[in-house]
Amino acid sequence: MNTTLRTLMPAALAALLALPAWAQMTPVGRWHTIDDQTKEVKSEVVITEHDGVLTGRIDKLLRKGADPNRRCTECTDDRKDQPILGMDIIRGVRKVPGKDVWEGGSILDPETGKTYNVRLTPVDGGAKLEVRGSVLFIGRTQTWVRVQ
Repeated sequence: MNTTLRTLMPAALAALLALPAWAQMTPVGRWHTIDDQTKEVKSEVVITEHDGVLTGRIDKLLRKGADPNRRCTECTDDRKDQPILGMDIIRGVRKVPGKDVWEGGSILDPETGKTYNVRLTPVDGGAKLEVRGSVLFIGRTQTWVRVQ
């Protein structure tokens, strides 16, 4: 093997191994949501993209004792009294040009029926997602974990 090839092979291998992580720097995928109080996995949310707009729906309820037939009785929009399982909780989110940040849409807390402005930021090479819900300048951030 010549010297040039021997020098380039480790760099090429490193670049190939980095591709999966780079490709995951998007909110699109399956995520485990974590309960703020208990720190246990609460649900699985699937985020999809269509024409540059992200939508996230609850695909599984994972909390112990969760009622799969529970409805969003506190919702005030088209989701009022609809089943939480399968419900869109993220709507209208778009990528900020030049940044690995998605915002401009809303997120629903189906337990309270309240909607918030949302910002989604992949972190840790896309293994986690910072989900920031806010009204005006007041809000909170949750960290969701990508399902492998």
